[in-house]
Amino acid sequence: MSEIPVPPVNPTPAHRFSLGGPLVRTVAVSIGVLLAVLVLDAFTGGNLLQPSNIINVLRQITYNAILAIGQTFVIITAGIDLSIGSLVSLTGVSAALFANAVPFHGLPLIVATVLVAALVGGLAGLINALPVVRLGLPPFITTLAMMLMARGLAYHLAQGVPIALNGSDFNTLGTGYVLGGLSAPIGIPGIPIAVIWLAVIAVLLGVLLRRTRFGRYIYAIGGNVEAARLAGVAVGRTTTGAYVISGMCAGIVGLLLMARFSSGSPQTGTGYELQAIAAAVVGGTSLMGGRGTIVGTFAGALLIGSLYNAMDLLHLESYTQEVVLGGVILLAVIADELRKRFLVSR
Repeated sequence: MSEIPVPPVNPTPAHRFSLGGPLVRTVAVSIGVLLAVLVLDAFTGGNLLQPSNIINVLRQITYNAILAIGQTFVIITAGIDLSIGSLVSLTGVSAALFANAVPFHGLPLIVATVLVAALVGGLAGLINALPVVRLGLPPFITTLAMMLMARGLAYHLAQGVPIALNGSDFNTLGTGYVLGGLSAPIGIPGIPIAVIWLAVIAVLLGVLLRRTRFGRYIYAIGGNVEAARLAGVAVGRTTTGAYVISGMCAGIVGLLLMARFSSGSPQTGTGYELQAIAAAVVGGTSLMGGRGTIVGTFAGALLIGSLYNAMDLLHLESYTQEVVLGGVILLAVIADELRKRFLVSR
């Protein structure tokens, strides 16, 4: 039997510019984040938007934003990945052990270690996906199991202590800057290399999600998996790809944190999965699936990072910060539900 034609990869202009269309949602989220940042800047007496502090916020949100971008692919398919925090620790420990074991140094070592970290994360993502696509198990359960296994394996490999790097090959990757000379007149040391990694990943995965058939399949699965299957979408392979991308993003974050601290620690990444989910949800990604953008997720990560930074500048206690963040997430979910009810009632 021939396959039913799949809708075109790019949405029609009418859909993009409709009230519930992706472009309108992205613009709305971006404007909302901008207004929130301006309000926070006013509360901090203008300190939040100081150039040096902006760079500080970008560096702080880099790791959460990369994780949230990978998580966005999974959530759009109506799934969830609870393992990414533990995968950060596992890949960081694995990368540190690999870097200390091989005889070469410099750029070849960095490239090889990047590949190892991405491979470990991607393999874990594949293991996450198999029970979901083959047995129909809930993603919550399978990724929860991986969260426990990955954390335990990280502690086992590291024997409970951080694995310090033997050399300084990763110092520039972890704490280096670019364009220092150009940015010196405005009082900043440059653009952190980790932020460059975030920009590259966001652009590449943003194009993958919005401009390719694979990305269109991701949205179709989250919107209605049975309809997607009847339309000829390779549901199993596409869903697996989403989890592999999430795992690889966790692997890159594990590598960047290893480079930043010059060690791979099994304690790294604790609670990161919740922060990533929060960034995606605040950025407009629906937990019911079928909706979300990379731009929105980055905006969500930026809002959360700015909120934490502003509360630090205001000297609020850490437990108060958690209460505020929880309230922001709840408001984002309520706003999403109200939006859906409004669109249905029209």
